[in-house]
Amino acid sequence: MTITVHHLDYSRSLRVLWMLEELGLDYDVKEWKRDDNFRAPAEATRIHPLGRFPMIEVDGHVLAESGAILEYFAEREGRLGPTSDAEKLEYRFFLHYGEGSVMPPLLVQLLLTKLRAAPMPFFVKPVARGIASKMEKAYSGPAIDLHLGFVEKTLATRPYFAGEHFTMADIQMFYPVVGGLTRSAAERPHMKAWWNRMRSRDAYVRAEAKGGAPVPGR
Repeated sequence: MTITVHHLDYSRSLRVLWMLEELGLDYDVKEWKRDDNFRAPAEATRIHPLGRFPMIEVDGHVLAESGAILEYFAEREGRLGPTSDAEKLEYRFFLHYGEGSVMPPLLVQLLLTKLRAAPMPFFVKPVARGIASKMEKAYSGPAIDLHLGFVEKTLATRPYFAGEHFTMADIQMFYPVVGGLTRSAAERPHMKAWWNRMRSRDAYVRAEAKGGAPVPGR
């Protein structure tokens, strides 16, 4: 099996490197750099029409979307999946919940924070900041509190997202947890403890050494 990971710096494609290190599979890394606007380069559409990372080439096929990639390899290798029917339900939920529910409000909040700090004429700033505050109050703030509260309570009851065993669901949930801790680490002790355990895993250490930190400053 020939594997090439297209890895964008400071992107969620670090998940794929971590997964492959956990599975002990050989792979090559094609590194991509963000442009001056911190966006993925337009040339990435040559690999996949969406040009979104992560992307991985496996035996001549290009796979995209981290959840789909993790699920494919769990099934192909017969590892890092659920070990019981009870874990299967939680595994499936968190494999999709991370990107489908937790990340959207976190990304909106990130954009609002950048909007407040963006250079603009002085007479526009009050309007822009007012819009950002209203969106945060109406949507991103309550949504983030809801989801991070749920994640914190989940990790208070078990060591991993699917249950008693490390699975692909933990790899998928890494970025939502990192994003949540960036916002309110002191209020989330179980999330922080889980994060420290994950980044201490040998496979994660190797993946970060190859792909860099998950976000600037981490």
